[in-house]
Amino acid sequence: MKDKPRELNETKLAGLIDMESEFKGDLTFKGSFRIEGNFKGTINSDSLLIVGERGKVEADVKVGQLVINGEIRGTLQASERVEVHNKGRVFGTILSPTLTVEEGAYLEATCQTKGAARPAAAKEAAEA
Repeated sequence: MKDKPRELNETKLAGLIDMESEFKGDLTFKGSFRIEGNFKGTINSDSLLIVGERGKVEADVKVGQLVINGEIRGTLQASERVEVHNKGRVFGTILSPTLTVEEGAYLEATCQTKGAARPAAAKEAAEA
């Protein structure tokens, strides 16, 4: 038996809310989780959350990584990165050190890349 932790990637899902499924409540998970159905509530994890093309999420989200291909509404916090792909639709607030938005994505959001190096701090370091 192997004791090493599982690698997090889209092919190894820990859970799935599939199309035509609806869930309301608090979701916590380890490993990758994909939502293709409807979810309302809160989501907390240090791992990867994927909102599929048919996914519709209304939640306060705190995860490690967030990949958006569907629709999501709420306050979205990621400790590592947020990716909004070309079919993604975001309404609300995004807080993440890294934010990637593909051409064609829809954003109606306040965005803050918190935790990223600030230009003033980089400038002071260069002058030292």
